[in-house]
Amino acid sequence: MTETQAFFSANRMNWDDRAAIHIRDETQFYGIDALVAGANALTPIEISELGDVGGLRVAHFQCHIGTDTLSVKRMGAAEVVGLDFSPAALGHARDLAKRAGLDAAFVEGSVYDAPSLLGGGFDLVFTSWGTICWLDDLGKWARAIAGVLRVGGRLYFADTHPFALMMEAGENGALRQVFDYETPPESPLIFDDETSYDGSEALIKNARTYEWQHSVSDILNALIQAGISIDFVNEHDALPWEIYKGMEKGPDRLFRMKDGQGKTPLALSIGGTLRQAPAL
Repeated sequence: MTETQAFFSANRMNWDDRAAIHIRDETQFYGIDALVAGANALTPIEISELGDVGGLRVAHFQCHIGTDTLSVKRMGAAEVVGLDFSPAALGHARDLAKRAGLDAAFVEGSVYDAPSLLGGGFDLVFTSWGTICWLDDLGKWARAIAGVLRVGGRLYFADTHPFALMMEAGENGALRQVFDYETPPESPLIFDDETSYDGSEALIKNARTYEWQHSVSDILNALIQAGISIDFVNEHDALPWEIYKGMEKGPDRLFRMKDGQGKTPLALSIGGTLRQAPAL
C-alpha cells in the first residue's frame, strides 16, 4: 500500500464510522425523517442553481448516505447514481432509498475511477459539500467528471469556500488564518476529530483523517483543462454546516456569521458544461 492509499484507507474507515452516526440523525442535521416523508434535503443554494433536472441522467459524486442523491431523484431526474468510497455509507443509502420509495443506484469506489465504474453519457454530475478536501489530485477529479458526462452535459459543484477553510474563529469571533491555501499532495493536513460535524456527541472510533486544501484557481483550472467550460462561479455568505463555533442557523438550514462579524465568503458554487469529449 502506498502512502496515499494509506491516507484514503484511513479516511474510508472514518467515513464508515460517520455513516453509522449520520443515519441515526439524532440532531436532525440530515433531516432523514423529513426526507422519508417527502421533503427535499438540498439547501436553497443548490435548489436555486441546479436548474431543471427533469428527465436527466445524474451522477452524484461522493454521495455519502444518499440524502442529496435521493433529493435529486425526487426533483424529477430519470436516473440517479450515487458514487462513494464508503461501503457502510452506501448500505445506509440503499436502505434509505427503500424507506423513501425512490429508485436510485449506489456504486462503491473511488471518484477517480468514476468513468470505469459508472460509464458515460450522463447529463449532469452533481457534487457538493465536503468533497474535494478528501482528494489529493483535482486533475484526476476533473477528468473523472468529464469522463462520465456526455458532450453538452453539465457539472454542478458546491462546497465550502477555500478562503473559509483557511480560517479559524477565535473566542471573540474574529477570524484568523491557520492553514495555507494549498496543501501538497504528499503532505495532507492531519485531523483527529472524535465527533462529527452534525452536532452529535457520538464518538468516531477511527478519528484520524487526512485532508487537502485547494485554491479557487486550482479548482477552476482543473475543470477547464478537462474540457469543461465555466458557466458561473458564485460565492455565498452561508453554508449548511457550522464551520466556526457560534454561527447562527437560519430557517433555511444554512449557517451564517453573526451580525457584526462582517460577511465572509463561506461557500463556493460552480456550474460548467463539457464542451468536447475528453482525450483518451
